[in-house]
Amino acid sequence: MKKLSEGRKMWLSVMAVFLVYATIFILFEDYDRKFIMPFNEVSDWHLLLFSLVVMAGLGFLLFRYARRMDERISREQSEKENRMRRELTQNIAHELKTPVASILGYTDTILDSPDMTGAVKHQFIVRTNAQAHRLSTLLQDISTLNRMDYARDMITMERVDVSVLFADIAQETAFALQNRQMTLHNYLPGSIIIHGNYSLLYSVFRNLMDNAINYAGPGTTIEVAAEQQSDGWHFTFRDNGIGIPAKHLTRIFERFYRIDKGRSRHMGGTGLGLSIVKNAVLLHGGNITVSTPHNGGLAFQFTISHIVK
Repeated sequence: MKKLSEGRKMWLSVMAVFLVYATIFILFEDYDRKFIMPFNEVSDWHLLLFSLVVMAGLGFLLFRYARRMDERISREQSEKENRMRRELTQNIAHELKTPVASILGYTDTILDSPDMTGAVKHQFIVRTNAQAHRLSTLLQDISTLNRMDYARDMITMERVDVSVLFADIAQETAFALQNRQMTLHNYLPGSIIIHGNYSLLYSVFRNLMDNAINYAGPGTTIEVAAEQQSDGWHFTFRDNGIGIPAKHLTRIFERFYRIDKGRSRHMGGTGLGLSIVKNAVLLHGGNITVSTPHNGGLAFQFTISHIVK
């Protein structure tokens, strides 16, 4: 069923009010009557006809205004989307430029230096490989966001056990946690079954985990918990690390937004992780918020409403 535009909603609402008025007029003639009476005078019919003509004329004018309002809203939305696409394209080009330039720089140096020692050449190859991995990760994140933006109908939903999913992530990141002397407390129930997309749900928890590992600071604690509610599962993902200034909280889900650009790139971040988290949560019928607890760090709270019963 096609969704009604704002202009048509307004027009239908006004027409409904006039229709109710006309019905009352026909049934009761005026507001002083308490029972139905026929029209005894010709002037009553003339007044009714005049009211219907006025209603038709006003309806025509309102319809034209509603159509113009819809056109203006559509034009403004289109301009906004085009502006966002231009900004996104510029950001993507800027983000791609750095790893591509690095890869070209290292490979050109190797090709132009036939007398380069094996140790130096190996070091350059390692750096080139790291930049290639960064480029691959960036392209994968862009692809994930595009899939959620423009191909939602192609995203398959299945039975996903989030408890098992996060246990796998905890095992995958155990080495990184150990290196940074961080502690993970997994308070998730034994079985959280959700009807969702495994890849996107994995991205939600993996990005939050990587974000905490990279930016919370050494020696911090990460806690993950969940509570089942009437409309779905409510998840809490928090750490007691260094946190971020409050002024950045409203923007951290924006694409390519970085608090410390140099540090983020050094840690291998693409600037898209938290944007993927938010869009994946929204796609699963939930919402996500972030706050800074009194004991420091960051606390993400989000819901996922698709439950397998």
